[in-house]
Amino acid sequence: MTAPIVLDPLARDNAAEGALLRAAGPAVAVVLPGGVAAWAVTRHAAARELLTDPRLVKDAGHWAALRRGEVPRTWPLIGLAVPGPSMVTTDGTEHRRLRALVAQAFTPRRVELMRPRVEAITARLLDALAAGPPEVDLKTAFAFPLPMTVIGTLLGVDEADHAHLRDLYERFFGSRPDPGGIQATIAALNAFVGGVVARRRAEPGDDLTSALLAADVEGGALSDAEAAATLRVIIAAGHETTVNLISNAVRALLTHPEQLALVRSGEVPWSAVVEESLRWTPPTSNFLFRFTTEDVEVDGAVIPRGEPVLISYNAIGRDPAQHGVTAELFDVTRDPARHLSFGHGPHVCPGSPLARLEAAVALPALFERFPGLALAVPDGELSPSPSLVVNSLKELPVRL
Repeated sequence: MTAPIVLDPLARDNAAEGALLRAAGPAVAVVLPGGVAAWAVTRHAAARELLTDPRLVKDAGHWAALRRGEVPRTWPLIGLAVPGPSMVTTDGTEHRRLRALVAQAFTPRRVELMRPRVEAITARLLDALAAGPPEVDLKTAFAFPLPMTVIGTLLGVDEADHAHLRDLYERFFGSRPDPGGIQATIAALNAFVGGVVARRRAEPGDDLTSALLAADVEGGALSDAEAAATLRVIIAAGHETTVNLISNAVRALLTHPEQLALVRSGEVPWSAVVEESLRWTPPTSNFLFRFTTEDVEVDGAVIPRGEPVLISYNAIGRDPAQHGVTAELFDVTRDPARHLSFGHGPHVCPGSPLARLEAAVALPALFERFPGLALAVPDGELSPSPSLVVNSLKELPVRL
């Protein structure tokens, strides 16, 4: 048997690691930080099939190594593997119950009604950039506050808390050092969302949090624990994905001026930039976890029962079997072959329409306001976020 591939905990070259995994087969044994064993799905077709396979479930109770006590509570990724009772950790009827309310808030029609708010926040942020210094970290000054303000407003989270949430989630995802340990970060996140739930229970407002708490869905209303875990998921997915999408798209366009020219000329729509960025540099590197309830065969490889399985979006986004021989190239004229960067099947990201809208508003507005936008340092000097989960940069220094 081929030796497992040790994933780089510092994520120094996600594209190269994705290619290595893809070359090793459609399902590959890997070693996660801390020596934790898992399997990675690396091909588009296999991922699409397994994401709807009932033999892979979200309940960590099926993880044999966890049951045996081999995965400590101090493991840096424990909060992603066992995040609490939400739509991310359940299947079947319970998953549909927890997901239903969130999905209703992010239908294409309701998301489109948010467009004026997204445009107003974008314009305010661009005005602030124009009034500031000529060089700026675009991730901090633009890519982060746009989706965080949108999702914060939607949930009723005060803007004064946004910086604190960014710090907590970057520690949670491993993008920033966590001197207090993962359990301290998880406790801080739980305390924050628990406080939001308690305030909205006592004083409901005109926001999604209050609506979630007030709704009576099939199977009963959300408990405080379910509501808090759901808020954690919405806040994380509602900002982190879009921060990375915007940052990665800007970087791709600035390092591929011929592609940027096609979009600026009107030959290619900005929606094509969004989709190609999602494919070429997916906002999520690896999505953890599903667990096998029985042995699962994938093109000759057998994933044993009780194993954790992750989807390597780094690998499947550039799978030539799905995207052709030019899969490694950033090409906004590419035929819109379907990617899986927002997932597939019943667990597909319900907030994907909002992420697409925010990027489709932000990118053209940014380049129209600053037509001379350029990287402030050579592309090779940009530092990736040291995270196994998010595919992002520590910062994106640009000259406006």
